[in-house]
Amino acid sequence: MTTNPAPARPLVDRFGRHISYLRISVTDRCDFRCVYCMAEDMQFLPKKEILSFAEIETIATAFVTRGVTRLRLTGGEPLVRRDIIELVRSLGRHIGHGLNELTMTTNGSQLAKHAEALVEAGMRRINVSLDTLDAERFRAITRRGRVEDVLGGIDAAQAAGLKIKINMVAMRGVNDDEIEPMMAWAHGRGMGLTLIEGMPLGEVGIDRVDSYLPLRELRDRLAKRYTLEKLDHRTGGPARYARVAETGGILGFITPMSHNFCESCNRVRLTATGQLFLCLGQEDQVSLRDALREGGAEALDAALDQAMLIKPKGHDFVIDRARPEPALGRHMSVTGG
Repeated sequence: MTTNPAPARPLVDRFGRHISYLRISVTDRCDFRCVYCMAEDMQFLPKKEILSFAEIETIATAFVTRGVTRLRLTGGEPLVRRDIIELVRSLGRHIGHGLNELTMTTNGSQLAKHAEALVEAGMRRINVSLDTLDAERFRAITRRGRVEDVLGGIDAAQAAGLKIKINMVAMRGVNDDEIEPMMAWAHGRGMGLTLIEGMPLGEVGIDRVDSYLPLRELRDRLAKRYTLEKLDHRTGGPARYARVAETGGILGFITPMSHNFCESCNRVRLTATGQLFLCLGQEDQVSLRDALREGGAEALDAALDQAMLIKPKGHDFVIDRARPEPALGRHMSVTGG
């Protein structure tokens, strides 16, 4: 990993947390409608409100200058945005010049078409969201799409040299019976698997209370059959990792509900419209689009300072029958996964 000189003015919030990781949503659009993420009939943003690639590059450069070492492109589905490889190539020029890593989270549907170009543009690792290997169940969870397309995309990505981690949202009564087969499949192909608890964001097409599966419970279940060796391995995000001795693979747990990870939060999220959300589970935000368009680089830098002053200590998600409504009205696809 490249050792970067300390930035002159690092991004440090009022709780002393250094911000080193920026997630950039390049679009709120997606070719799936996953039941835990989006409504069946979504109202997408007008294209005129979306940041241009030049604006994204300017904002990303400002973050790298202030000490951000990891960028992740998200959506919606990032690969549905036209000419996305141009942005990847542009951001990839920062690798080795302040930026250690440029990654992406994708549903994999367009991956076969773009895998080689992503590698050529500087990407080395991606996350693929995949909640089931069963074709019929896949159609039910995504409300559209074909698992064959995603699996073909994974084949193409591995052939191109991309390292892949599978992200799986664990849902009781939906796919909890498939977690061990998914782990065996992923580890058998040299891919890590990270399990994610469902989060109460937006009105969606699933009963969150019935489907909520605490990962502590799931980890205890797995520990009865497998040897889970705790790892200090980190990838910049909130996951906690273990090595599964029987498979040799890595298993991650992201637990925003049962054990939040706010004390070590190093992340902020830029939406496709240029709103910087300081916490996935809170509404604190700063408009970097307005700052950039109205005041240029100086105003953008001042907006980053303001963001550090208002970043909250953490989120307070709850899922139970007493509070079945979502904690926030915005969908996950709006903020970026």
